[in-house]
Amino acid sequence: MLKWLKVLIAVGVLGSLLLTAIVYGVLSLSLPALDGRGYSNALEAPTKLSRDTLGHAVISAQNRTDAAFVMGYAHGQDRFFQMDLLRRNAAGELSELFGEAAIPLDKSMRFHQFRQRSEQIVAAMTPQERQLLETYAQGVNEGRIQSGMPSFEYVLLSADAKPWQPADSLLVIYSMYLDLQSATFRRDKTLIHIAALYGQDMVNFILQPSRFQAALDGSQLNRPALNIPTLPAVDKLGAVQHIEPEPLYGSNNWAVTGDLTHSGAAMVSDDMHLGLNVPSIWYRAQLNYRSQSGEAVQVTGVSLPGVPAIVVGSNDHIAWGFTNGYLDTADWVELTVNDKVAPVTETIQLPNEQTHHYELLISEFGPVKSFNGKQYALQWVAHQPYAVNLNLLKFETSHSVEQALSVASNIGIPVQNLMVVDRQGNAAWQPTGALPARVFPNDLAVPSSRAEEAHWKVNEIQRPYVLNPTSGKLWTANARVMSALDHRRFGDGGYALGARAQQIRDRLLAQQQFTEADFNTLQLDNEALFLKPWHGLLTRTLNAAQSRGEDHKQALAYLQDWQACACSESVGYTLVRAFRSQVIDIVFAQVEQRLKSHDETLRHLTRYFEPALWQLLDQQPRSWLGDHASWPELLVQAHVLSKQSLRAQYGPQMANWQWGVVNALTVQHPFSKQMPILSRFLDMPTVPGFGDKFMPAVQGREFGASQRFIAQPGHLNNAVMTVAGGQSGHPLSPYYRSGFKAYAEGKLTPLLPSDVAHTIELLPRQIK
Repeated sequence: MLKWLKVLIAVGVLGSLLLTAIVYGVLSLSLPALDGRGYSNALEAPTKLSRDTLGHAVISAQNRTDAAFVMGYAHGQDRFFQMDLLRRNAAGELSELFGEAAIPLDKSMRFHQFRQRSEQIVAAMTPQERQLLETYAQGVNEGRIQSGMPSFEYVLLSADAKPWQPADSLLVIYSMYLDLQSATFRRDKTLIHIAALYGQDMVNFILQPSRFQAALDGSQLNRPALNIPTLPAVDKLGAVQHIEPEPLYGSNNWAVTGDLTHSGAAMVSDDMHLGLNVPSIWYRAQLNYRSQSGEAVQVTGVSLPGVPAIVVGSNDHIAWGFTNGYLDTADWVELTVNDKVAPVTETIQLPNEQTHHYELLISEFGPVKSFNGKQYALQWVAHQPYAVNLNLLKFETSHSVEQALSVASNIGIPVQNLMVVDRQGNAAWQPTGALPARVFPNDLAVPSSRAEEAHWKVNEIQRPYVLNPTSGKLWTANARVMSALDHRRFGDGGYALGARAQQIRDRLLAQQQFTEADFNTLQLDNEALFLKPWHGLLTRTLNAAQSRGEDHKQALAYLQDWQACACSESVGYTLVRAFRSQVIDIVFAQVEQRLKSHDETLRHLTRYFEPALWQLLDQQPRSWLGDHASWPELLVQAHVLSKQSLRAQYGPQMANWQWGVVNALTVQHPFSKQMPILSRFLDMPTVPGFGDKFMPAVQGREFGASQRFIAQPGHLNNAVMTVAGGQSGHPLSPYYRSGFKAYAEGKLTPLLPSDVAHTIELLPRQIK
């Protein structure tokens, strides 16, 4: 028996090794080439695709169209599956890869008709723009098939990769609209329900302005004295459910003029906050080509695979970065029986050539959704033809802040806070991207008779801006930065609370000279200024409970040593953070449960809660207590429940509840989330948490700064671009995890590429 057992073990080990060898061999066959020579009929002149030790793509071409081909080739080699998911997500075509389970998601995306809109925009482009997209698409397709084997994702899915089309590049931009702006119309939908269930007073109570305001002109929104709405009595509340806040896709950026740097050039910082996955959303690239006027152009930064543009970067004359603008770019239009609604049949492709059909309702104002017992049409800037274009490419040849601002209003991307600086020392802020010219933004539904349909069809050109402020300092962090007067015109599309912006502003105002290292220190600032009042409240609550005979000595000891930062080793920070979250869940439990009965939730509004919360804590109204006898009891219960949750997830020992463990950065591949066995092969190393939401160092378990960029034009040898992941999406590539370690450790990775390690020559086919 022992002999047979040894034989079986040996066979099992050999079988495992053989399977590993087969998998490794198949994966190796799909690795893209890094050196060699290729030919294409899409090219006009010889080009080169080089890569440095990080895999940074260095593209050399004679013109911008050829540069687009090579950029597509690099994207197709390294990131095609990621690009495929982005286009399918926006178009509502994921079911063709993942089957019936993806139908609900596809339906929610088909609601916006982005496939049709993309194709219409491409058809209306100038011949030059269309040629650039067509050439880029050909580069993508030739780069993808260069290895001769499909990537492992398609092997696992038993699916074929479809060729890239020009309209797919626009779908990738639409995918960013979905990430960055869908919270705006979801927010409004929740507010419509709240108004119907509780009245306008509850809407005003939740949306009241906070003390955290950091507008560039110092203006304040009035904070009127509001009465706390009385909640109706209920017999018995159900179990308190966690209200998971919606991710705040946003960013930080700031700039100083040349008066505040040693070089005399202005300096910009930008870190875009997004969901963190494998591979990273950004792809490092440098484009070298000649403009139509014959000028040599070199632009370095990060690109979005699927789009032939540098999104954030510098051409050594200017440098620019973005944060999500959160202006009001969407309205729900309440339809009447007189408004025409027409059905459209949608067909969703499934694997094995199967299909799923359903009907979508369309009105003159936009696609139609039924909720709250009524029909509403969605007016959203993303549905307009000006929402997407290629005007971002004009930054590549801009020589000054003034030139950049002259094109910023006509760039077709989700509205962003543009921060742009130049080597002459100028710095400016302006909202860029698509903005409707409609005059009256709305939080609640708009009657169809007042829908301003004509104004929605026009992109707003007149926009506020700030150029070279007296202080020499500019900042944005997803909260309001425009004046209170301009705010009335452009509205609130889901602004951040403002604590982060205020902390950045105050750090900048406290200093008069800056270097790249100073900016990086601010990017990594994790001081918990926002949570200090909550720390005080929890400490007072537990001291009072301790005096009544309850035992909270251990928690109080950790609170005393909490370090006032989202530091990895801090247990006290974890306790304060969990306490605030639990207070929200308990206090708003009745409202949340009533909304849930209408298939709605408060998660789209949690960023507004702070002023309402403190008003409740100060005035302690009886109707908001739920099943609790008193507010002190509610607060103690919040602490107890938060400890129970932490104990269930991280074990009984409070010493193990360090913030670095609770908020560990866990950057995963989409496949490993579904198949954990793949995690060790596909995921980035888990990193102790080092930041949080309401501070410059934004970081969650799967969310945070997707890159960190710092640059002074004219002095790019000191510029920084640190990216949250490697260049390649292939797990056997040397560039799969390159750069992630430096990102996780907060180190400065140079913007400019290092020495070339590999080069592919790509030549016109006729040269062959």
